[in-house]
Amino acid sequence: MALKKVSSLRSTLVPRAVLAVTSAALLTATFASGCSSSSSGNGSIGENLTGRGPITYVEGKDTTETGAVKQLVERWNAAHPDEKVTFKEQSNDASQQYDDLKQHMQAKASDYDVVALDVPWTAEFAAKGWIQPLKDSFQIDTSTLLSPPVASATYNGTLYAAPRNTNGGLLFYRKDLTAEPPKTWAEMISLCPKARDAGIGCYAGQLAPYEGLTVNTAEVINAFGGSFVGADGKTPTVNSAQSKAGLQTLVDAYKNGDIPKEGISFKEPESQNAFVTGKLMFMRGWPSTFGDAGSDASAVKDKFGVAPLPGKDGVGASTLGGYNAAISAFSKNKATALDFLRFLISEDAQHIVASGALPSVRASVYDDPALIAKMPYLPALKESIASAVPRPVTPFYPAVSKAIQDNAYAALTGNKSVDDAIAGMQKGIETAGS
Repeated sequence: MALKKVSSLRSTLVPRAVLAVTSAALLTATFASGCSSSSSGNGSIGENLTGRGPITYVEGKDTTETGAVKQLVERWNAAHPDEKVTFKEQSNDASQQYDDLKQHMQAKASDYDVVALDVPWTAEFAAKGWIQPLKDSFQIDTSTLLSPPVASATYNGTLYAAPRNTNGGLLFYRKDLTAEPPKTWAEMISLCPKARDAGIGCYAGQLAPYEGLTVNTAEVINAFGGSFVGADGKTPTVNSAQSKAGLQTLVDAYKNGDIPKEGISFKEPESQNAFVTGKLMFMRGWPSTFGDAGSDASAVKDKFGVAPLPGKDGVGASTLGGYNAAISAFSKNKATALDFLRFLISEDAQHIVASGALPSVRASVYDDPALIAKMPYLPALKESIASAVPRPVTPFYPAVSKAIQDNAYAALTGNKSVDDAIAGMQKGIETAGS
């Protein structure tokens, strides 16, 4: 994960972080129409399992300063001259990426062999038979990987993709106002008088009515022991005392002013700007904030620290970002594609991933002293990801996300009670597939 400058993180991490928290919201219309399609690739799951030869790897625009994806392909090709990989670079627009993949899958086209899926897409592609299940002779060893990214690539108890890179939420805090970061929500809220004494806001995340609100709501509900859907990806589970306690904590913080009034209009740029300009004591953000907060232009340079998100009784439950790499059900060279997936999660490949400032899926990468020296937030990020929870794993994700964010926003603004908001989420998830 070595970088030329830590301050360059903004240019490398922000696009992937933004993709991770905005793509599902951007794709609601196209995703929903895809879920109603009758096209199915189940007939291709058992075909071409021994096929070998050149393959194509498809992913969004490689925005890393190191050209990490190109490096991966070059490393593979040098060792596999007869099974070379061609990198098909999509645009950096999430909706265009999804539409491109969907069109190829619905056409049962064989020209896309391995595809990079934003984590919420994995369940839909699996449910529709568009990607090869990684079981039986196609099993891959995930024992060296962080378990939450593996869970994000799993649908209905079966692994469908190899986690390629991940991401997790972090708590940025003012270490000039508190020597130690809070480990629980209650502890964080108890420190808010220090923020008021300093004339700044206490806490903010991303609470505007968009995908970021789904992420922030999921994190606090998961941290309090709640959940959204069952293992089948369809059965709603959100109507529980734990979910209500989590949402109530968020609502109370806003009602009490511990979250500033303007906080319900914040997306990533607004919340990051508020922290970097010294207007917040605590902020929930992605690792990309580190570069800006530590830059010479920052009002909090040398005054901030980074920690895992707070929870109910300890470390909280970050929402995962990142990409999962899956084999197209229509690939002609699935044996080569499988070997390429195994390469992508190898120690060598994951150091290349990390060098591009994309959080690795291998635990060992986070313990590298040279990387920690360049990216001091890595231990906190490792702890955050280790306790992270994927966004609801469901083939109907856009409808589920909309039910979460709409009802959470209604509760924050006082238009619904917490009980009614949770009931609304339950009903929305119940009807998501209809």
